[in-house]
Amino acid sequence: MTTKIRPSALLRVSGGPRYAAAMAVDALGTGLLRPFLLIYGVTVLGLSAPATGAAMTAGVLVGLGCMPCVGRWLDRGARTTVVAASMLVRALGVAMLLAAPTGEMWPFVGAAILLSAGNQAWPAAHAALVATLATGRERDAALAAGRSLRNAALGIGALLATACLAGGSDALRAMAIGTGIAYLVAAGLAWSVRLRAPAMPAEPTVERAPRMGALLGANVVYAFCLNVPEIALPLVLTAYLHASPVWSAAIFVANTVLVVALQVPVTVLLARMSRRTALATGGVVLAVSYLGFLAATLLGSGWAAPAIAAVSVVCTIGEIIYAGSATAFVLALAPARLLGQAAARFELSTGIGLAVSPAVLTALAPLGPGVLWGGLAGATLLSAGAVTRAGEPGLN
Repeated sequence: MTTKIRPSALLRVSGGPRYAAAMAVDALGTGLLRPFLLIYGVTVLGLSAPATGAAMTAGVLVGLGCMPCVGRWLDRGARTTVVAASMLVRALGVAMLLAAPTGEMWPFVGAAILLSAGNQAWPAAHAALVATLATGRERDAALAAGRSLRNAALGIGALLATACLAGGSDALRAMAIGTGIAYLVAAGLAWSVRLRAPAMPAEPTVERAPRMGALLGANVVYAFCLNVPEIALPLVLTAYLHASPVWSAAIFVANTVLVVALQVPVTVLLARMSRRTALATGGVVLAVSYLGFLAATLLGSGWAAPAIAAVSVVCTIGEIIYAGSATAFVLALAPARLLGQAAARFELSTGIGLAVSPAVLTALAPLGPGVLWGGLAGATLLSAGAVTRAGEPGLN
């Protein structure tokens, strides 16, 4: 039967009210700046678009390189310290961004590295924190609640930032200042929770991190779904179907609303099946949605856009199933002593998927809908098959 979890208990195992406030403020700040960092570099600092994009890519790659250190830090027992550090690092990145002289590339590169490092470290630190407070399906629900809260705050931040764009450079600088303040406030709130993992008794044998190569490889492909509403669909709708940009905006808003509204109830419903089965099911749903996008593009300009919008709901459901089961599956696989390293490795694979997907999606789109959507569907189905063989039989 489906597990029932009281809202008060869910808040407690998610870190408590102060930690929930820290998550919301942090996500609000991220929503203000992250989608518009490229615009800031071009508009405020006067950098060229290719140079700004290259700097952001370099920042992502260096940020990913920090994840092994984050995992080891977590396995020493740190929890809210790592969370707060991920927020402070981003506050430093914003300060560097504000101090960057016009036309100077290297300060922007440094800011991109700090922002990326903090963005990459936070999910693993948050997952480890929740795993310290909860176990089993209660932990899964707490992770889902955190994602729902974070998406809501990210959406609000992005809406506020969109309104600021009309104000030009001064408004963008004000937006960056607001982001830095949000990170500092969030770091203070997270630090005040003061949570560490309990000391583990010494073991006669040395535990090793679980073998997750196939699962991590599959996750790289799964992570592409997170960029489909932001990159692939707007590109197909505007550049190839010549549809109104309103369709892209509507799909993005619907995706955010559905994730906020359904992430917790769907994750609780997934308790009826094993985490492995749920994660594989998410891959199948995503693959079906990609084939649905392929079919929709063949309907012609009059019907293609509304059909794609309808299929995007299926894609979002697949994303919700994936997000509700993937981290939970990894945490269930990992021994308690090495939970931080396992969470960091998983977030590293997610970061790689998010880093390469824009280049892959934009390269496949000109080759036609069959290559784009057929390729994504095939790769995701293969990944779902790999997930079914991950971990020990019957473990989850």
